[in-house]
Parts: sequence; C-alpha cells; structure tokens
Amino acid sequence: MKFLTQEESKRICDRVLSLTKADQCEVSISGGRTGNIRFARNNVSTAGLVDNMQLAVTVGYGKKQGTATINEFDDKALERVVRRAEELARLAPENPEYMPPVDKQDFKATPTFADRTAAIDPAYRAQAAAYAIEESRKNKLVCAGFFTDSTSFSTIANSHGVFGHQTETGLDFTCTVRTEDGRGSGWVKRSALDAATFDPREAAQVAIEKALNSVNAKALEPGRYTVILEPAATSDLIGFMLSGFDARQADEGRSFLSKKGGGNRLGDKLFDQQVNIWADPWDPRVAVLPWDGSTMLAREKQHLIKDGRVNALDYSLFWAKKQGVRPVGSAGNIIMAGTDKSTADLIANTKKGVLVTRTWYIRMVDPQSVLLTGLTRDGTFYIENGKIKHPIKNFRFNESPVTMLNNIEEIGKPVVIGGDEAPYSMLIPPMKVRDFNFTSLSDAV
Repeated sequence: MKFLTQEESKRICDRVLSLTKADQCEVSISGGRTGNIRFARNNVSTAGLVDNMQLAVTVGYGKKQGTATINEFDDKALERVVRRAEELARLAPENPEYMPPVDKQDFKATPTFADRTAAIDPAYRAQAAAYAIEESRKNKLVCAGFFTDSTSFSTIANSHGVFGHQTETGLDFTCTVRTEDGRGSGWVKRSALDAATFDPREAAQVAIEKALNSVNAKALEPGRYTVILEPAATSDLIGFMLSGFDARQADEGRSFLSKKGGGNRLGDKLFDQQVNIWADPWDPRVAVLPWDGSTMLAREKQHLIKDGRVNALDYSLFWAKKQGVRPVGSAGNIIMAGTDKSTADLIANTKKGVLVTRTWYIRMVDPQSVLLTGLTRDGTFYIENGKIKHPIKNFRFNESPVTMLNNIEEIGKPVVIGGDEAPYSMLIPPMKVRDFNFTSLSDAV
C-alpha cells in the first residue's frame, strides 16, 4: 500500500472540505500495513499481511450529524462520500449534546515512528515464532502465540482549521507455553514501538521458564496475602480503574470518584503517597499521536494521580462546556512512576508472599468501589524468605485496584505493556502489595 504523505493527505482533506455544503465538517484518513504470524502446537499455523486505507467524513447541520466512510480517493468518490454524509445528517435526529468542531490546534509531533519496526518483514516474523517453537521442542514443551506488527499513518482535518498528519509503528507478541501433560503453564506479553527494544528470545524464554517451574503446584489456603504482581498482572486492573476517571460519570454519581451529595473527588487523596500516574504523549517508550482522535483536541502531559491525590479528570467537549472547564485531549498512554528495583529484588525483600505473573477473565463487581473479580494463571508461586519456594494452584480474587494502590509496600521498575481493558499504551511497574484478597482456588493452570 502506498502511504499518503502529509501533502497528499492535505490535498484530499482540502478537497473534501471544499465539497461540503454543511455547516460543519470533519475529515479523518487512516491507512496502514499490519503483518502477523500465528503459531500453535509448535508449528506455524497462519501468517498474513493486511493493507488498508479509509477516509471518514462527518458533517453537521445545526445539531444534526452524519458520517460516511469510503476507501476510494478519486474526485468522484470524494464527492460521493460527502453527499452521503450530508444525506445522513439531514435524516438524523438532533443531538442535544452536539458540540461543533474544535478550533485550530497546535500539534507538537510525537516520536511514534521507528524505522526498525517499519522494516519488519515475513522473515523477521518467522524468526520470532521460531525462537519460541525451537526452544519449546528442546524442553519437551508445547507453545502457541501471536506476533503482529503495524506501520500506519493518521490524518485529521476540520472546517475550523484543524490539520494533523503523523506516522506510527508498533508491535505486540504473546506466547503461551505448556508442558505436554498440561500441568505447567507460562505466558509472556511484549509490546514495543521500536523493534530495537524487543528481544523475541528473551520473551520466549520467560514463558518457557514459567511453564517448567509451575509443574506440581501445591494448594495454598485462600485468604489475604502479601502479593508481588508483575506488570502484566496489574495492567488490566489499573485499566479498569482509570476508565472511572471520566468527569461526567463522577459528577453524576456513577463512579468511585463520585462524592456523596454530588460532585467529584478531584484533589482528594485516595491512594498511597507513592502512587504517581500520568499521561505523556511525547515519552518515546510509549509515544502516541499528539491529538485525541475523537475530539481532535491536542493532547497534553497530564498528571492523573499525583502523590496519591486525584489530580485530573477526563472531560468530553460537552461536559467541559457545561462545567466551565478547559477541555484537553484524552490520555493515549499511561505511565506509572517506579524505582530501579526488579521483580527479583521485590521477591528478595519478601519474607512470605505470593508471586502473580498474570491475571485474566476480569469482571467488574461494583463500579462504586471498582471491586473486580478474576483469576490468576500461567504461573503463580509461593515466596518464602526471599526466594520462590514452589508453584501454587491458581486463585480467584476479589480486589479493587483502589484498595491495591493503597496497600503498596514496594514498587519496581516500569516496563512497557499493552492494556487489554483500556485503549492505552502502558508503562507499568511490578509492585508488592499487602492484604491482596484471594477468595477461592482454581483448578485451571
């Protein structure tokens, strides 16, 4: 697929904006190439490459809106998609919360593109899978996994002078390794913007070692334990919590950040003093586009939690106007402060506890407290006197990340990991927390 340059994208956007007869217009163009390879039972099963490019037009008549998309870019196609969007807008009911497009924004470019990632080819993908497959066979293990990489561009424009264009790259790798009898299991996930920071050998070895070391798991009585959570185990939990940082939900009494009697808990200290979480679109490890795709607002560095206090909330354009607050583009990444300590260092400082390497099948129990339920899997271990003593059977847990972030004893070094429950690139540390609530045993590995 031919990627559009900034000049080519600008010409298309200008043409679309000139064609519309509506009061307001927004244009977005996205295109990319995504490669993948999937393997299972120690063999590659599928591989592919997908190219796609799409243009979306949203127009407004008063408080009526219509959106149409197309993947053709000649003049006739552009006029056709504009007229379709206008037709839909005329038929649409009025949106009482409609907000006009934002005015011209100052977008400061972010480092979202890496040549090494853009250069990934089928041979690279095959080798990434081969490391896991060959090492699993040597150890009489069975592996399955998925590697995907993408190179893309995004363009936005509107009738109020907004224009932005930028390219992006990224990769994700997951691998599950099990013993042939199914009694041991290990898992790993790696995400990176730059392929130079990704080592497929290291990733595969992590899953292999966990599979080998998790055989013959012993049952440990459910209860409250000091727990060391690897970053993959906490990312989804924190993702659930951060979805509650929506200002409207808080103001309307629908989240854990709602105050009794009305209002929100902005400025309140709800977490341990060590907890600092922010968004920074320019951090090269987890860089994201400098604009929020849904509103076209420029992103800024935002401290969501500062020294344990709620420091910022996410406002939609409508809710920001209603509350008299300056709107900012929503966070695209999440960064949590940590230390230089490794997971091994946290283990060495633990007299008795449990190492959780992964959580899954997480569900919300109570939005008001962010009480979650889920399971551990793919390697859970008992710690005694600073060492891993033996593997233990998996648990079901009932725990709130709000409570968890109040019970921190130590924090480790942040690592990049994608979040499954929130659209974030994440930089999350391992952490040791006390009184983590395991409610029952699970027979799954």
